[in-house]
Amino acid sequence: MIETIKSIILDFQELSLETGIPRRLRIDVVPGKATVCIGVRRSGKSTYLYQVIQRLLDDGVPRENILYLNFFDDRLHNLRQEGPGLITEAYYSLYPEKKNTETVYCFFDEIQEIKGWEPFVDRLMRTEQCEVYVTGSSAQMLSREIATQMRGRALSWEMFPFSFREYLDYKEIESTGFLSTKKRFLVQKAFEEYWETGGFPEVAGLDRYLRIKIHQEYFRAVLSRDLIERHDVSHPKALTDLAHRLVDNTASLYSVNSLTGYLKSLGHKAPKSAVSDYLEWFEDAYFLFTVRIFDASPARSKTNPKKIYCIDHALVTSVSSGILVNSGHLLENLVFTALRRVSPEIYYYKTKGGLEVDFITHLPAASPTAQAGMRNRSRLLVQVCESMAEPQTRKREVTALGEAMVELGLKTGTIVTRNEEEEIKVDGGKIEVVPVWRFLLNLPESQV
Repeated sequence: MIETIKSIILDFQELSLETGIPRRLRIDVVPGKATVCIGVRRSGKSTYLYQVIQRLLDDGVPRENILYLNFFDDRLHNLRQEGPGLITEAYYSLYPEKKNTETVYCFFDEIQEIKGWEPFVDRLMRTEQCEVYVTGSSAQMLSREIATQMRGRALSWEMFPFSFREYLDYKEIESTGFLSTKKRFLVQKAFEEYWETGGFPEVAGLDRYLRIKIHQEYFRAVLSRDLIERHDVSHPKALTDLAHRLVDNTASLYSVNSLTGYLKSLGHKAPKSAVSDYLEWFEDAYFLFTVRIFDASPARSKTNPKKIYCIDHALVTSVSSGILVNSGHLLENLVFTALRRVSPEIYYYKTKGGLEVDFITHLPAASPTAQAGMRNRSRLLVQVCESMAEPQTRKREVTALGEAMVELGLKTGTIVTRNEEEEIKVDGGKIEVVPVWRFLLNLPESQV
């Protein structure tokens, strides 16, 4: 096994790195702490590591001081039984002169595949002269348990598929500052492409057939690798049917009881406890996200119906049946993922009169990169509506948002549309109606 690890280390040092599009995720390296980057598979975590490695090489770090391993590599399968301790043994047998004399930069991709990685990385940080970067596709890497095992020697960051601003970077379209008429048309045209392709870096620029095929492969990989295998699911067909049901109901309310009943109608014997576990595991894999009602009582928030969203709106169109999902749901999903990049604390709101507002969240106050209209706004109320042209729709959306603003003591609210833009005065404040492309550019850049 040691010889295999040595070969993999040396092979990587000869690679020409594909660094892709620079990401707008700012990760601050803190001395004495491992940097942990987590997110859904294929979101660009490995490429981000390559970008960090390339910066180190550009700064003069010798290639021999780079230790990179991807634990999805089949050749490392036996390491799951033998333990990660062999890694340092293999590296220092190649470069014994570097031990405790030079900084070694360790990059461990998808490390959650190896049991016992936490104490291994903790030991590296304590006993070796190392700077450690780790990626994984499990939110459990944010958990208190891991923080305890790492004894505070890790800082976690989340990586998502391309934001719209990052998609503009891919298209080489400038998106900061004042937009001239020409630049605005370019941005709007790029948004229409982003609307079709979504944010997964690999599908950018591909035709529809290939995009759908790749999205469907992602869907199968998440289910098989991140859920069924990782959690040793005894009824994989029930989990798969549930995933399809939830994707088909993107941006809709659900309850555990209704989902359990649905699986029962298909002949599955999945109890409520199993359905609750599946939902938790979907979120853990950064694939499907649950949004609860905003309520001061945690008990009420837990028992009320919840809403479901997917990591990527275009993936929804590629894997859903298309019967229940409409463009309004996809727009709401797109707004959710944009907000989720900025904050994990997102809820939907119900007014005392029973009207619903899609999102209430906290944005970083006074973000230095926030655009005009967003600055210093820590609490954000957002309603999503494709078009305000229909008078009845307009009245419903404005009334719901206005009631919520009064109840929460907020002076502003936002309605995100496909193309419309205006300002509406309401009792005690104003509602900003903004097209989705502008809303996405107005959000703070910094991701959680």
